[in-house]
Amino acid sequence: MDDNKLQELVSNISLESFNKPFDHKATFNKRLRTTGGRYLLNSHNIEINPEQYEFYGIKALKDIIKHELCHYHLHIEGKGYKHRDDDFRELSKDVGAPRFCKAVKSYDERANYLYKCSNCKLEFKRIRKVNTVKYRCGRCGGKLRKMS
Repeated sequence: MDDNKLQELVSNISLESFNKPFDHKATFNKRLRTTGGRYLLNSHNIEINPEQYEFYGIKALKDIIKHELCHYHLHIEGKGYKHRDDDFRELSKDVGAPRFCKAVKSYDERANYLYKCSNCKLEFKRIRKVNTVKYRCGRCGGKLRKMS
């Protein structure tokens, strides 16, 4: 699917589910990693993670679009568009938009760094580096050693 077909799909879903037009741009963004999509407040555009479509198909894509359109329409109307707002929760429930999407990669697949406690030998993975001078083991307080 390309950006033109995505634009058409978003416009159709907006009319069908919300009875309102979508007058801005919808595009795929390959740089999105940990989210299914995002609504941009300044430009009112919507960006979608293409991996969600590749891994989970058209159903997941439609769910993500509905979720982002909830943000879009509420923001345009000046209502509560954030996840914690009652307006957002109510509209999401009405149109059947999920609050979260499935992860493309698990935490273990995304984790690049392995650390081991020198005292209790606990091993754990992290996505980001840990400052081993500043931080200690959460179980026993021992020094951490980077394994990989």
